[in-house]
Amino acid sequence: MPTHHLPPVLRQHLAALRMLLVFTVITRIAYPLLVTGIAQAAFPHQANGSLLTTNGKPVASSLIGQNFALPKKNPQDPKEELRPDPKWFQPRPSAGGYDPLASGASNLGPNNPDLTAAVRQRRAAVAAFDGVSPASVPVDAVTASGSGLDPAISPAYAYEQIDRVAMARRLLPVRVRKLVADHVQGRVLGFLGQQRVNVVELNHDLAGLG
Repeated sequence: MPTHHLPPVLRQHLAALRMLLVFTVITRIAYPLLVTGIAQAAFPHQANGSLLTTNGKPVASSLIGQNFALPKKNPQDPKEELRPDPKWFQPRPSAGGYDPLASGASNLGPNNPDLTAAVRQRRAAVAAFDGVSPASVPVDAVTASGSGLDPAISPAYAYEQIDRVAMARRLLPVRVRKLVADHVQGRVLGFLGQQRVNVVELNHDLAGLG
């Protein structure tokens, strides 16, 4: 039966159903396939999660920070604190322990006594670990990011760790310094943000130095 012979209410419902089907095909099938195809063709690395691989196997994403700590003495003890591994460049602190399921900050204000005490404790620990003066420890070495998953540290913090990493790996400091220099990224578009070093990428390439 031609639709013009149908009651007006039914014709309206049929028109709405056709629009629903058309936009479902466009927005749920055609558009995602188009965007996915363009992404895979033009930006395959980013489209697949910016994965870092070792021997052909994915080991990390350069978009998500992680701990570089020594193995726990008792893996079953949730209260045992992670100890930083001197062979790796260390990231900035994370309120969620770099757990992607616990992304977030501490939500403590800058004058909160718990935060200031934590910063003092972290500064002393970082200075002792890297063998430097507490006054020279960069801010990002003692403060967490808003997400708790930031993979970037400042060049100052990366350079501070060179001697400790080189000694732990028995490498010439000049080799480690060149690796750090090669990983310093400039400001976005030349004026947004600050220079940074992706510590996940840095440690991934550090493993190849021996």
